[in-house]
Amino acid sequence: MSRNIGAVDRWVRVVLGLILLSLTFTGPKTLWGLLGLVLLATAAVSFCPLYSVLGWSTGPKPGKQA
Repeated sequence: MSRNIGAVDRWVRVVLGLILLSLTFTGPKTLWGLLGLVLLATAAVSFCPLYSVLGWSTGPKPGKQA
């Protein structure tokens, strides 16, 4: 499993994940906020299965260290 999430994408996922997750405790209190867990998990491992299927990558180019 290679990295396909870059640094900026990773931080955006962390921020959006925390915002969505907070919705389960405040605001509308719906389970849609649990989608934040998916964003946090993909940020933690720097891999997004959907990016892999679509052939996208915001991560470092092969052969370069980040």
